[in-house]
Amino acid sequence: MASVSGPLVRWGIVGTGSISEHMTADLQMVDNAEVGAVTSRDKGRAREFGDKCGIESRYSSLADMLDSDIDAVYIGTPHITHFDIAAAAIDAGRHVLCEKPIGMTAAEVRELRDRAAKRGVFIMEAMWMKFNPLFVQLVDLVVAGRIGEVHSGRGGFGIPFPQDGSSRWKPGGSALLDQGIYPVTLAHMFLGQPDEVTARGVVRPDGVDLSEHFTLDYADGRYFQGAVSMTEWLDLSASISGSHGWITIDGPFWAATSLTIHTYDHTGEVRVPVAVHRKGYGYVPMLRAVTEAISRGQHEHPLHTMDAAAGVFDTLGKIRDRLATQPNPSE
Repeated sequence: MASVSGPLVRWGIVGTGSISEHMTADLQMVDNAEVGAVTSRDKGRAREFGDKCGIESRYSSLADMLDSDIDAVYIGTPHITHFDIAAAAIDAGRHVLCEKPIGMTAAEVRELRDRAAKRGVFIMEAMWMKFNPLFVQLVDLVVAGRIGEVHSGRGGFGIPFPQDGSSRWKPGGSALLDQGIYPVTLAHMFLGQPDEVTARGVVRPDGVDLSEHFTLDYADGRYFQGAVSMTEWLDLSASISGSHGWITIDGPFWAATSLTIHTYDHTGEVRVPVAVHRKGYGYVPMLRAVTEAISRGQHEHPLHTMDAAAGVFDTLGKIRDRLATQPNPSE
């Protein structure tokens, strides 16, 4: 089992892209965390990242960084590399926080779960949305019955990203895995595992899905509708509807700082706004929770277990299966 230096967790960063930079900045705001190393296949990029972020140890070899005195790694590399890097870190006895998606399939997620449990290290997918203080309040509101029994939901994430040759446009890239994971996670949070899945979308001949819209159906007529795209704008908000009202989450919903509760009384519609303050880039609550969990010797965090992640991947897999059987308009 990886050793934690008392209450302090010493982190190593894998990857030098913007997400790693933002995560590093927020880690440096966590009291019992220290960012001590960074690795990139490009030695120059590791050096530049270290200079910019104030990280002392820079490596061009993942194995060398894993052999150093770090306790945990954050993985911020392209999707297709996540499983192999996470597995290597686990095998080296290091705790793992991996950018979503933590794998490419549900089978990979479950293998990492089992591997980490056997090695006795912490592992979690960086589903920061669940740790957002606004989402914590959202869950509390729904559990308290503020909108009654949840019947349906919706969520969208569509942005025309620049076609700049980045990893999202290369084989292994996926609007569903990168963006769709948020609305599907939202559905799982409030409705659970769907009974049926329908989906349509646009998939390139090389397998990169550019957009999709899907419906998740549940018993008793409950449902969730989602839409994602990396080629066009879509509504970035979300909502959860119940028997007594509904809650709208302002866009971008996965990083929201405000929501509105909608109910009715004898005067008509009643709107109650709720807002929170974001610290840093928004990752601080998750990073604080993960660092504290590692310090306490936990191997998972209850807000986002590997079983929960695998369940989301089961649904993502069903959506991809539906896309694979449709006529492909991009061909």
